[in-house]
Amino acid sequence: MRHVIIALAAGAAALSGAAFAAKPPLPLGPAPASGAGLPPGQCFRSTEIRSHKFADDRTMLLNVRGKDVYRVTMRGACLAGSIDSDPLITRIPPGSNLVCKPIDLDLSVSKGGGFSTPCIVDSIVKVSPEEVAALPRKLKP
Repeated sequence: MRHVIIALAAGAAALSGAAFAAKPPLPLGPAPASGAGLPPGQCFRSTEIRSHKFADDRTMLLNVRGKDVYRVTMRGACLAGSIDSDPLITRIPPGSNLVCKPIDLDLSVSKGGGFSTPCIVDSIVKVSPEEVAALPRKLKP
């Protein structure tokens, strides 16, 4: 009997893993090229970030200035297990808080209790108004 329960638990875990892997892609299309940054007219200051949503374990959407949305992709799965109410920690590098390139955005996600997960930003792009309109409501920052 014990072997049957273990086998059933393993089967359920495999099925849930398959369901997780089959998660539908973002309506934003494929991730931007590694290292993608913003052209000069689209740069923003890190102090202008108003809210965020975690789209998946590597993708975050930022609301900037209350009107623009930016897609930020990470090199690793640093957002895994994060929920939208987890605070973002942004560290401002000396000299400027202007964000134009991935290296300009130093992010961590606070998990509570003094623990935070650092993220290495891989790319950052501005999301078009059409793409924002196509986002499900739960993903709009």
